Amino acid sequence: MQKISKRARVLTGGAALVALGAGAFGAVSANAATPAAAPAAVVAKADAKNKNTTTSTHLTIDAATKAAQAALDAAEKENQRVSVAVVDRNGNTIVTLRGDGAGPQSYESAEKKAYTAVSWNAPTTELVERLEQAPNLKDIPGTLFLGGGAPVTSKNAPIAGIGVAGAPSGDLDQKYAQAGADTLTK
Repeated sequence: MQKISKRARVLTGGAALVALGAGAFGAVSANAATPAAAPAAVVAKADAKNKNTTTSTHLTIDAATKAAQAALDAAEKENQRVSVAVVDRNGNTIVTLRGDGAGPQSYESAEKKAYTAVSWNAPTTELVERLEQAPNLKDIPGTLFLGGGAPVTSKNAPIAGIGVAGAPSGDLDQKYAQAGADTLTK
């Protein structure tokens, strides 16, 4: 048997590694060039006849901004420093405006009032009266039972809430929140 020199072994091993690497690179390149088949998806047909879906109405960002600005403008006309929040049907904040000089607590209070108004589809001034019969309502997370929240409805269903906080009374906050809601019905 003939002995192979060290140099020949190194060259042969190097050539084998190059060939192996080229083969692996080619396989990876071929796989990258060929897109994988997308998994089959089941798509529910969304139409009026489908009992598995529902359609809901949402306030647009433009409408929410218009309502918030109207509420802030109403407060500023009376020299009140407030924050305004508009939330969607699910209580997610769409827009907030913090007026010049509004207190730091007003921002969060406005959001909670808006959330409370849309959750019960009622002005928060009415909900304050309900606390007399059901004082535990105030313990529901995220709610604030003070005047200043107005619901926005479409076809008698709540689609948004407007909350105002920072004026010296809940009645004033309620007045400004309602001014914002009223701009959406015109």
